[in-house]
Amino acid sequence: MVVRAPASRRAPEQAEERLLVEAAQKDPARFAELYEINFERVYAFVARRVGDRDAAEDLTSEVFHKALANLRRFEWRGAPFAAWLLRIAANAIADRAQRAGKELAMDNPPETPVDATAIVDLEEVEHQAQLFRLVEQLPSDQRRVIAMRFAEEKSIREIAQQLGRTEGAVKQLQFRGLHKLRDWSAQMKSEKPRKTRSYSKGNTKPGGKDA
Repeated sequence: MVVRAPASRRAPEQAEERLLVEAAQKDPARFAELYEINFERVYAFVARRVGDRDAAEDLTSEVFHKALANLRRFEWRGAPFAAWLLRIAANAIADRAQRAGKELAMDNPPETPVDATAIVDLEEVEHQAQLFRLVEQLPSDQRRVIAMRFAEEKSIREIAQQLGRTEGAVKQLQFRGLHKLRDWSAQMKSEKPRKTRSYSKGNTKPGGKDA
């Protein structure tokens, strides 16, 4: 997989990121800073490809555990640290698809493996990450409908059945959620929101065990 870095990325940002990586290589406790910066990017990349929230959370956690376990092997070559994380994510998605295919004896695994030669635009990944941050700020009912509709790709009827709501109610929740997202997105075009995510579903920071 080829990762295309943003053309707008400035040298000071790269220098700061390099210092964070080097600090984490010396002291694993500093990896939490890299996690906070990159969580939404990795999650957005994974979620768009697996279409299941629980699987996306598990795979994202796996990516960061693997990154921590192999951090000393990382060599700075000018590309963003996120590019390395996304390569780990792509491999994790492909491995999961292969395991699913073997376990279920299926010709077509549930998730499509990531093409190792595919080009990933980090600016697009960052846009997806920003959208994820905005979705997380929605009221819970709107957030759930938006996630099911666009991340899990469920139909309005399927969502209504699962939530015990009418199709009309689901459409209204979707409309309100999308309207808020459009407004927030317009307001945040020039902003760079900070990350506040904890490490995993169990609020566990990256530790000594490999995932």
